[in-house]
Amino acid sequence: MKSYTYNYSFFTYLLVALLCFNLSMAQESDVTNYKMRFAFKTVKKADNTRLLEVKFIGQHKKDRKDLVPIFEAEINFYNILNDEEILLGTSKTSEEGIAQLILPENQKYLFDEDGAINLTARFNGSETIDEQEESLTIKDIQITLDLKEIDSVKTVFAKVFTIDSLGNENPVDEAEMIFFVQGMLSKLKIQEGEISDGEFEFEFPTDIPGDADGDVTIIASIEDSDEFGNAVQQQTIKWGSHVIEPVTKVKNTLWSEAAPLWMYIVLTFLLVGVWANYVYTITNLFKIKKEGKKIQT
Repeated sequence: MKSYTYNYSFFTYLLVALLCFNLSMAQESDVTNYKMRFAFKTVKKADNTRLLEVKFIGQHKKDRKDLVPIFEAEINFYNILNDEEILLGTSKTSEEGIAQLILPENQKYLFDEDGAINLTARFNGSETIDEQEESLTIKDIQITLDLKEIDSVKTVFAKVFTIDSLGNENPVDEAEMIFFVQGMLSKLKIQEGEISDGEFEFEFPTDIPGDADGDVTIIASIEDSDEFGNAVQQQTIKWGSHVIEPVTKVKNTLWSEAAPLWMYIVLTFLLVGVWANYVYTITNLFKIKKEGKKIQT
């Protein structure tokens, strides 16, 4: 009887413990314990298309390292001017919580009186997550690269301007620009500075290695600008340095492909001696056989 009572009490405690654990886990995973991070950015790409990107993440209020991507959330992207809204497109977030929309080069925008574009990303909310919205006001920026070799000096010329609602080009001034060379795994920064009157110029380094054909890809970038957002442009040219390693004559050693000369001489004598012994032995065998026949006769 005591055994049955003990088993019953044990399973009761175990059931209560599991129930408490599940309730605790449910409270921890409750959406109210998370603060929503709704980050919106835009990038003017090298082909003059524009990328709109939202990163939708839930961050735990206590454990800030606990980040949960919001999956399959429908994000609407708008171009807004006063009371007029144009839906540019819709995209759902991926398993990483990222939604992207690429606008074509010939996309028509609504410009305000300052020649700026208002872009808005909006999540309309769900049963568990509130509505989220973020806006960016940027100018439509263009970057062109001109790579020239002047008096044997490799020079990079960058022209940076904005385009207003009438299609006019306005030079950009006092904006930070960074130049990189694309590597196999990452980008190498080679120059940075401030744009002056829509132009930037610098001498390309002579010690940048290229690929097998001597090609290097030069990238011009404006990053996280309040006025222009992000913009990149790139161009490939045969400006890579070729490093030719001097050919050194390797001496014959025990650890090289070619053995020392004395080893060849010794090996030759040994092989000659072995084969001479074979010939001597076979010759004597024939003589013994011949002498044996004479004795029998």
